Amino acid sequence: FTLRSGSEPVVLLSAGVGATPVLAMLHALAAEKSNRPVWWLFGARNREEHPFQEESRSLLQELKYGHSYIQYSRPRPTDRRGVDFDAAGHLAVSAFDKIGVPHDGQFYLCGPAAFLRELTAGLAAWGVTADHIHTEIFGTLDSITPGMKAETHSPHLPAEPAGFGPQVSFARSGLTLPWNAKYQSLLELAEACDVPVRWSCRTGVCHTCETALIAGNVEYDPEPLDPPATGDALICCSRPRGEVILDL
Repeated sequence: FTLRSGSEPVVLLSAGVGATPVLAMLHALAAEKSNRPVWWLFGARNREEHPFQEESRSLLQELKYGHSYIQYSRPRPTDRRGVDFDAAGHLAVSAFDKIGVPHDGQFYLCGPAAFLRELTAGLAAWGVTADHIHTEIFGTLDSITPGMKAETHSPHLPAEPAGFGPQVSFARSGLTLPWNAKYQSLLELAEACDVPVRWSCRTGVCHTCETALIAGNVEYDPEPLDPPATGDALICCSRPRGEVILDL
């Protein structure tokens, strides 16, 4: 997933922290003072969950033909249309003609699996050829091995002796146990208990593991690049700060 040289327009499409790889491309284009038309198309829930907002805006201003289009799926009352974002809703190819996205560009997409599926299919139907669509997933995919079913286990207490830390409750699994400092994160504890959970990066980047925090607080190590939504926790890089209840 690298930026290709050439003279065609560059269209950088991303959602959430999927912006990270394409932001590097935007940096490269700005550094070389590229004359290529560059489109930055980005989707987030709201301004609070909009990473790299000022950075991307500044880089686009360095380009002769820089364009931006931002959509918030759940804008807050304080989010300013025309300043923080351009339209409400999810990014969709159906809006591209209206905003002037070129058909002949090189399209670089990064985001969750569903985002990639929808945009890739939409671009193909819009007439973009496969060799002009480049993708990178930020997240995990379900198993695609036909006829195979992953082995599952019911949640249980871990094999190791009980810890001496605050109580951690997995609400959906009906499991409560004391925190054991041997684990590096709440995700590791969940895995030791066979509590169903999804994850990808373990560094707070992709948000695949984002979980509702029903009660309590957590602390992060490392600090996530893009914090979770209010009331959620990234369990791949967090530990309990007192008793916690997780929606798992």
